[in-house]
Amino acid sequence: LVSVVVPAYNHEKYIEECIDSIINQSYNNIELIIINDGSTDKTAERIKSKEEECKRRFKSFLFIDKRNEGVAKTLNIGCFRAKGEFLAVCASDDTFTKNAIEILYEFLKNNSEYVLAVGNNFFIDEYSERCFWDSNCETTYNLNKANSDSFVDFLRRGREDVNFFSDDFGSYKTLLKGNYIPNGYLIRQDIFINKVNGYIEKPVLEDYSLHLQLSKYGKYKYIDKHLFNYRWHSANTVKQREKMLQ
Repeated sequence: LVSVVVPAYNHEKYIEECIDSIINQSYNNIELIIINDGSTDKTAERIKSKEEECKRRFKSFLFIDKRNEGVAKTLNIGCFRAKGEFLAVCASDDTFTKNAIEILYEFLKNNSEYVLAVGNNFFIDEYSERCFWDSNCETTYNLNKANSDSFVDFLRRGREDVNFFSDDFGSYKTLLKGNYIPNGYLIRQDIFINKVNGYIEKPVLEDYSLHLQLSKYGKYKYIDKHLFNYRWHSANTVKQREKMLQ
């Protein structure tokens, strides 16, 4: 069983597409947990409109509608309810590609020394069209003007000291210099719960603190395939952009 946790906040425009990307996975044995973190728009209504379809598709479906408590707290509520052997997280405005979970699962299933597997992220705009980043991390649709054609391309430019195809990828010593792990990863649930004890709920970058702890218990694997779509839209702020490589 693979558990997919979706923390949702004010993404009424995107949440159904996010859910559909999980419904359409080639891998069948999936549990879906969605937590609405006190959205003030119609996110909750959009989730409820998919409820019957989700109940038919997934081995288990859980929707939690709660007051706003922040992303780390919300993630922990979902992740600690998860029953799968493997755990994936997807922001409510992002999407998985069709074979993503199957590819990541097959690798972790056959390589017990690894605690995490992840693939490349393409950028998509608010209309779900592929886009790129120029040198200022602004959207461009012209590949000739692009500085980064994918999120991993951007991350690798910022961390030339790390070979994404070696055992250095995701090592604790390299993560001490800053986070460079792309989105859409699959991890071992027992390590996340019993060793790392979930996300730190202090006001920090929840992904970065998770990787610092998780990397102590096994290896990371980068799979050079397009497995995830990272949405770049008007709600993405300069401050968030600067945090990516901190």
